[in-house]
Amino acid sequence: MSRRYLFFVKAVLVALVLATAPLFVVNWILNNHAASHAYFEMERMGERYVQRAEDTISETVSALQRLDRDNVQTCDAEDRVLFQELASSEGAIEAIGLVDSAGKRMCIVPDQKLTGQAILPMLRQDGPLVGIGMLEREYLGARAAVVSWDLRNGYRLFAEITPAVIAIDPGPDFIRSYRRVELRLGADLLWYSSGGYSSQENDSSNTMVANIQSERYPLSAMVVAPRSAAIANIQDLKVISAAACGALVLLFVAIGVWYSWRPENEAHDDFAAAIRNGEFIPYYQPVMDIETGKMRGCEVLMRWRRPNGIMVSPGQFMAYAESTGHIFDMTRSMMLQTVDEVGELYEENPDFKLSVNLFAGHFKNREIIGDLKRTYENSKISFQQIVVEVTERYPLEDMDLARKMIAEMQAMGLRVALDDVGTGHGGMAYLQKLGIDIIKIDKMFIDNIGDDDSSTTIVDSMVELADNLGMGIIAEGVENPDQIDRLRELGVTAAQGYYFAKPMPASEYIAFAHKVEEDLLAAERKAADEAARAAEAAEAAA
Repeated sequence: MSRRYLFFVKAVLVALVLATAPLFVVNWILNNHAASHAYFEMERMGERYVQRAEDTISETVSALQRLDRDNVQTCDAEDRVLFQELASSEGAIEAIGLVDSAGKRMCIVPDQKLTGQAILPMLRQDGPLVGIGMLEREYLGARAAVVSWDLRNGYRLFAEITPAVIAIDPGPDFIRSYRRVELRLGADLLWYSSGGYSSQENDSSNTMVANIQSERYPLSAMVVAPRSAAIANIQDLKVISAAACGALVLLFVAIGVWYSWRPENEAHDDFAAAIRNGEFIPYYQPVMDIETGKMRGCEVLMRWRRPNGIMVSPGQFMAYAESTGHIFDMTRSMMLQTVDEVGELYEENPDFKLSVNLFAGHFKNREIIGDLKRTYENSKISFQQIVVEVTERYPLEDMDLARKMIAEMQAMGLRVALDDVGTGHGGMAYLQKLGIDIIKIDKMFIDNIGDDDSSTTIVDSMVELADNLGMGIIAEGVENPDQIDRLRELGVTAAQGYYFAKPMPASEYIAFAHKVEEDLLAAERKAADEAARAAEAAEAAA
C-alpha cells in the first residue's frame, strides 16, 4: 500500500473521529441541557399552582375575617344578604354560609339543599381559627375546597372555593403534553390532578419529579414528566448538529456549542438587560414601634417591574438571580436607589433604620463591604441607619469569614439582623458565632400566636433569648390587632406586616412616614388639650 494511500486512509479516519466525537459530546450536552431546562419549567409550573392556591386561600380567609369583623354570625335574612354580596364580589368563592360545631351546614348562599352531611371536622376548642378541607365536587380534575373561620361561639363561617380557580394549565407545550400534576393539601388531601403520566408505571430513570412546598400553608405541588419529553423537544437540534459535523468539524463545534447554550445565554442576557434598564426597584415595608406608634424605619424588598408595568414577584426570579450571581448587581442597584429615593427622609430622621437583605453568597468575599462603603459613606443615609439582614434559610459556607465581615460592618456603625429565625439552617450557631444585633421572628410563628401554644412558647423563648443576649427583636408578618396585643404582652416592641402597611414604592413610603408623624403630633396635641381642660376644670372646682 502506497504512502499516499495510507495518508489518505489516516486522513479519513481522523476526519471521522473529528466528525463523530463532537457529535457524541454535543448530544450529551443537549440531552442534559434539555432535561435541566424542562425541570426548571416544571418547577415554575409547580410554583404557579402553589401561588394560585396560596392567593385563593388568603383572599378567602380575608373575606371571612371581614364578615367576622362586621359581626355577621347568623343565618338571618340580613346576614344572608351580606353572604350574597360577598359571594358575588369574590370570584373565587362559589358559596358561603355557616356550619355548626359538628361541621354541618346551617345555611348556604346561594341557596342549596341542606343534606345534613358534615363538610368540616368536628369543632375543637383548641383548634385553629382557619380550617381548610375538600369537597367531592370536581371540575377538570380540581376539587372544590372549603375554607372556614372559627367565630369562637360554636359556629364557623365557611366559603366554598370554585374548582375553576385551581384548574389552570401553565407551562410550555412540550411539558404539558406529557406531564402529571398533583396539588395536595397536607399529606393526604388531593386538591387538583391533571395528566396521566405516573413515575410508578414507567421507568424511574426516565422520570423527572419537581416538588414545590408552600411556605404559607400546608400545600405542595408535584409535577412529574418523562425525561424523553424534554429530549424530544431538541430533536431538530440534533439533526442540525449531525449535518454540520458531516460537513465541517470546526463549524460543527461552533454551531453545536452555540445551539446548546443559546437558551441559557438569552435568559442571562435578558436578565442582565433588566438590571441595566433599572427594572429591579426597591419597595419599602415600614417597621413600627408597637408601644409608641412611631415608625422605626423599613425593610427594603426587591421587585421586578417590567417595561409593560407588570410586577414580577420575588419568588419568580430570586432563586435564578442568586444561582447566576446577578443578585450582586441587583443588590448594588437597590442600595444606590435607596440613597436617591429616601436619602432626604433619612437625613431628616436620623433614628430611622434602613434594612437591606443579603444572601449567603454575599459572605463568600468582602466585596459587599466595599459596596456598602461606596454607597452610603458620603450619602444622606448614615452607616448608623443601615441594618443588613442575614437570612437563616440558606447556610453560610464560611462561618469564620462571615463573622469577620459582620464584625467589620458593625465597626462601621451598621447593625446586623438575623432574618427568618427558626426556619433554616443556622439556629443557635448563627446567634453564637456571628454576633447578631437583632432577631427577626418569622411570620410562621406570628400567624398562630395566641391560638397555638407552641407558637406562643417559641416567640416567648425568642424574646427571652434576645433580652439575655442584649439583642433587639422584630416580629414579621403581623396582620391583626390581636397579634399586636399578644406581642406586647410577650415584650416585643417592634413589628412589620400588612396590619401596618404592605411593601410600597418610595413615594408612598415617604408619604406614610409623614402621616405617621402627623398622626402622632395630632394625638399629642389632643392629649395636651384634654389635660389643660382637665386642669382648668379642677382649678374652677377648687
